Amino acid sequence: MSASERIKQRMQALGLKAVNIVKLTGASKGSVSQWVNGASKPSGQNLIALCKALQCQPDWLLLGDSAPADQSEHGNASWLGEMDPWNSQTALSSDEVELPFFTEVALSAGHGMAEVRENHGPKLRFARATLKQQNVDPQHAACVRVSGNSMEPVLPDGATVGVDTASTAVKDGKMFAIDHDGMLRVKTLYRVPGGGLRIRSFNHEEYPDETYSGDEVQQIRIIGKVFWYSVLV
Repeated sequence: MSASERIKQRMQALGLKAVNIVKLTGASKGSVSQWVNGASKPSGQNLIALCKALQCQPDWLLLGDSAPADQSEHGNASWLGEMDPWNSQTALSSDEVELPFFTEVALSAGHGMAEVRENHGPKLRFARATLKQQNVDPQHAACVRVSGNSMEPVLPDGATVGVDTASTAVKDGKMFAIDHDGMLRVKTLYRVPGGGLRIRSFNHEEYPDETYSGDEVQQIRIIGKVFWYSVLV
C-alpha cells in the first residue's frame, strides 16, 4: 500500500474529504490533491498537520510501519521525512510563506514593526500550516535572533524566535519580545499589582528578576508573543 492509499484509507475511515483536509492542515487544494493522487508526499510541518488531521503517525503514513494510531512503544520520536534544501533563489511553494528575519540591532534601531515590515533583508520560510496551528497571521509575524546567554538553556546565544506582533497582552510565564527603552529583549513576563511588570530570564543565576512599577512600564513596549523558536545543537 502506498502513502496516497494510506491517506485515502484514513480519510475514508474518518469520513473526511479533500476540502476537510485543506481546512485542517492549512495546505493548498493543489497540494492535498497531489498527496491523495500520489503525485507528491507531504513533508515537514505539512506532514505533521496531515497526520494530526488523519489521527495517525508519520512513519505509518509514509512507510506503512507500525499501526495508524500511536500504539507502539518504540520511542519518543518519529521520522518526518527527508530535508529539502533551499536558498534565497528557490521559489516559494503555495504552502509556504516568508517572514522577515532580524538581528537584535536591526529591530531595536527602529520603532517597532512599522520599520520591520519594510525590511528587505534575510527571510525565513514557514509552512502556512505551522502558522495556522499557532493562530498567527503571516502579516503580523517576524523572526528575531536572540543574543547573549540570559535565556539559556532554552534559548542559547544565536537562537531564532518567531514573534506574533498581534499578540501583545501579557500572559504570565510566556515569552515575549519587548522594546525596553530602545533595547530589544526576549524575556518571560509576569504581571504585578499596580500595572507593573516582572521580567524573568531562564538564566536566573546571572540574570535575576527585574520588577518595574506601573510608571516604569511606560518605557517598555510589548512587541509580540513568541510562538516558535529554533536552536542549533
